[in-house]
Amino acid sequence: MVFRVDRRVRFADVDAAGIVFYPRYFEMINACVEDWFETGLEHGFDAMIVKGNHAVPLAHIDVEFKAPSRLDDELAFKLVVTEVGRSSFKLTIKAWHENEVRMIAKLVLVYIDMGKHVPVRIPEIMRARMLTFEEVK
Repeated sequence: MVFRVDRRVRFADVDAAGIVFYPRYFEMINACVEDWFETGLEHGFDAMIVKGNHAVPLAHIDVEFKAPSRLDDELAFKLVVTEVGRSSFKLTIKAWHENEVRMIAKLVLVYIDMGKHVPVRIPEIMRARMLTFEEVK
């Protein structure tokens, strides 16, 4: 299964050249991950961070910008899980406009105990939900 979030490119997202300013993509990527936790995993950041004692900081990101996105483009962010370890997991997020890939991001996030700032085991229910979004190979 693929998790999908649609987002229109807004004026605040573009630079003077009229294309998405690359740091805005990082905000969009983070928003996609946050939406995935909320609706895909049914365990949003509020439950995890504010009411709980866990977080999922980014350990690594590799982004490739394939083609420019412009004001008012409708982007479809598609997220798949590529690996789930004991305390870390890997995601690939692609931003599409119509039939063209605009951006590909590969992320590694780590499930941590916020009080101790150490990686901890991903809860089994969350792990099972993550695996429903596993990339078909």
